[in-house]
Amino acid sequence: MTKDIKRYYSISEVAEMLGVSNSLIRFWETEFSVIKPNKNSRGDRRFTRKDIDNLKIIYHLVKEKGFTLEGAKREMKANKNKLNEKQRTIKRLKALKGFLQELRGELDKI
Repeated sequence: MTKDIKRYYSISEVAEMLGVSNSLIRFWETEFSVIKPNKNSRGDRRFTRKDIDNLKIIYHLVKEKGFTLEGAKREMKANKNKLNEKQRTIKRLKALKGFLQELRGELDKI
C-alpha cells in the first residue's frame, strides 16, 4: 500500500474520487462550513485531505443514506467523531480488500 503524499488536490481530482461533478463539490462548499479549500491567486480551489474526508462524509450521508442537506449538517455536528471513525474504518477495509485481491492474484499464478 502506498502512502498518499500529495498535499492539495484540484476540484477535478476530488470530483473524480467521489464520482460527482465539480459543480456539486462547489455547491457543497457553499452549504457546509467544514469544506474550506485553499484558493490560489487564480481562484483555483485546492482541497486538503481533511476537506476530502469531510466531503466523503457528506457524500455518504446525502447520497448513500438519503439525508437532506440540513439533516446531514445536523448529523455531522452531532456525531462528527463517530462519522470520522467510520470513514477511517471504511478506508482501512478498502485497503485490506485491495491487499487481499492482490494476494489472491498472486496465489492464482501458482
